[in-house]
Amino acid sequence: MSRPPLKRMASMTKTSALPSSFAAIIVAAGKGLRAGGELPKQFAIYHGKPLVRHSVERLLEQGAQQTVVAIPEGCEGLALDALAGLDHITCVTGGATRQASVRNALEAMTHNPPDKVLIHDAARPMLAPDVTERLVSSLAHHAGAIPVLPVVDSLAVDDAGMMAGTAEREALRRVQTPQAFRFTEILTAHRDWTGEPQAGDDAQVLRANGGEVALVEGDEALKKVTFAEDFVDLLQEKGTSMRIGHGYDVHRLEAGEELWLCGVKLEHDKGLAGHSDADVALHAVVDALLGAIGDGDIGTHFPPSDPQWKGAPSPLFVEHAVKLVREAGYGLANCDLTLICEEPKIGPHREAMRERLARLLGTECAQVSIKATTTEKLGFTGRGEGIAAQAIVLLQSA
Repeated sequence: MSRPPLKRMASMTKTSALPSSFAAIIVAAGKGLRAGGELPKQFAIYHGKPLVRHSVERLLEQGAQQTVVAIPEGCEGLALDALAGLDHITCVTGGATRQASVRNALEAMTHNPPDKVLIHDAARPMLAPDVTERLVSSLAHHAGAIPVLPVVDSLAVDDAGMMAGTAEREALRRVQTPQAFRFTEILTAHRDWTGEPQAGDDAQVLRANGGEVALVEGDEALKKVTFAEDFVDLLQEKGTSMRIGHGYDVHRLEAGEELWLCGVKLEHDKGLAGHSDADVALHAVVDALLGAIGDGDIGTHFPPSDPQWKGAPSPLFVEHAVKLVREAGYGLANCDLTLICEEPKIGPHREAMRERLARLLGTECAQVSIKATTTEKLGFTGRGEGIAAQAIVLLQSA
């Protein structure tokens, strides 16, 4: 069953001049264990963005009219954060195998079936428009089309660790994604599939059902991101632009107010007063993000004189700032936040605040630091009159 569409903040601009429209499926339902890290690799940061976001953005830019993303069970929140601000996106829970995940995504499209569908792996982020154009164009004459590359190395047949023969590389091709299909044919083929559970490559599924699959030229850039070192290599290929931003904010403590820090509500005898929810920590982070891209401050984008922001939750401000950072071509490298107060004690809440802030920023906890200090009873924070926050962010070009 399909998930509700992701929260929309901005539409992607369609820039491709493909011969006709198409739909897209992104397969992102695996565990990604070989890449290591705290998150499944499809949600880990790759070149400034969650890995899955690269593929989704490129397919939207190249003409996808609707996109379904197959995700692991229980990862709806990660997917929403990774794809925030993109339009025409639906998430579905994947199955136990790739074939099952694709079928779930295809079934989610039956209420508004497209003529053509591209099925792509989230782990292949660098999708060039000319590959997409070749695939979509090929569907005018064939039920399916896949991008391939020649095999350049010699091949040997392995028999228990011993060479038992050779294979003719001239007749072999390396298969990539996306794979393109006429929607009706590939949906029928997946519904009729009775092969081995792990053998459900989409082109194989179509061929097993009598459909023909054309081969089109692929692209070496469409390599699959698999291991932990793959998340480093791309940043080392070209010079990476860095931007640093600093944010500072203060709010007074008052009885009768709620106390929100980093999007987490803390129980305390006083809360922070302000036009919005007065989350001083998130306000400092927003100013740091906006400062890093030279786009004003929180008051520029959410003026306190505007009544629509009265009592507004500060996570909305962070989402807006993150969207502007991405539109400027940057992603977050790390965020360092310091809270300055006598009370409440931050230690017991630190990890919950850190996890919440990391999700809002679309990154991993390892890239977010939250510290707290006092002023030794000096000044307004020392007297318990308010809380101050300082944030520093490092952005890297995407």
